[in-house]
Amino acid sequence: MQKIKLLILTFFICFISYGQRIETVYLNTKDNTTNMYVAIFPENEEITSFMILLDGFGNSPKDVLAQTDIPKYASQQGILTIIPLLKTGPSYFGSDEASQQSLKEIIEFVVAKYHLKDKNFYIGGFSIGGTCAVKYAELAVQENYPIKPKAVFAISPPLDWERYYNAAKRVVRLSNPTEVNEEVFYMIERIEKEMDGTPKTALENYYRQSPYSFSDTTQKAIKNLIKTPIMIVSEPDIQWWLKERGYDCSYNNITDHVAMINELQKLGNKNAVLVTTINKGYRKPTNTRHPHSWSIADPEQIIQWLQQE
Repeated sequence: MQKIKLLILTFFICFISYGQRIETVYLNTKDNTTNMYVAIFPENEEITSFMILLDGFGNSPKDVLAQTDIPKYASQQGILTIIPLLKTGPSYFGSDEASQQSLKEIIEFVVAKYHLKDKNFYIGGFSIGGTCAVKYAELAVQENYPIKPKAVFAISPPLDWERYYNAAKRVVRLSNPTEVNEEVFYMIERIEKEMDGTPKTALENYYRQSPYSFSDTTQKAIKNLIKTPIMIVSEPDIQWWLKERGYDCSYNNITDHVAMINELQKLGNKNAVLVTTINKGYRKPTNTRHPHSWSIADPEQIIQWLQQE
């Protein structure tokens, strides 16, 4: 573990809707925008295990508390929940080296701070947070990290950057450019930057960063998860995507989810699970319909599954 400055700004707040103690910790007192985490303690203050919970692109720990009750159910079962904001900030890419290094540092830090060395460890997240969680679980095995998750879950994550890139390019090709969501153009440019090229010019970089790669017949990344329980939660709702965005299955993360779980099961992982939902995706506080949402994951189901693994 890299040495982290001992200067830590800590404060406590009472979060009325949860009832638990919540601690917000900045690992650098000179930076109150990144490199921090929110810890939600068990109701009885007795920690039996801990969980890292990662939010999607552009969000912060407070957004997690607003969108899902996973930390609430976790606290009822003695699970300490850590919701980090990595050094790479809200616009983090998740699977990149800088994000993974920051996540590793925070995990090692909280294990030391809260004396969690012998506690069960779980990791999960939504969207790019799920990407980040799955990639950490793979690297933990590949690099033999001292702190490995007992189980990992991901809610609607992109997993195959080659597939994502090619599908985004297809969306642009098939559409009137003025009608394409700006996110599509952003992701094409961002992926090219993170991978230092396109799949045609830098395919090995796509394989190295992607938690799953459909075209990588060596299955290098996912072979690290053969013995790790993994749950992916997805709400494909292709009719919504067709109507609201004009996207077909190629630009839907479900393609990654089904393929990855199928391959893991064929590799012998009997605890690789795909959960698909219908009409559960709504974003708070307006309850706006969107199948790519925290709400597709049932908090109680998630916690029960983690604890039985």
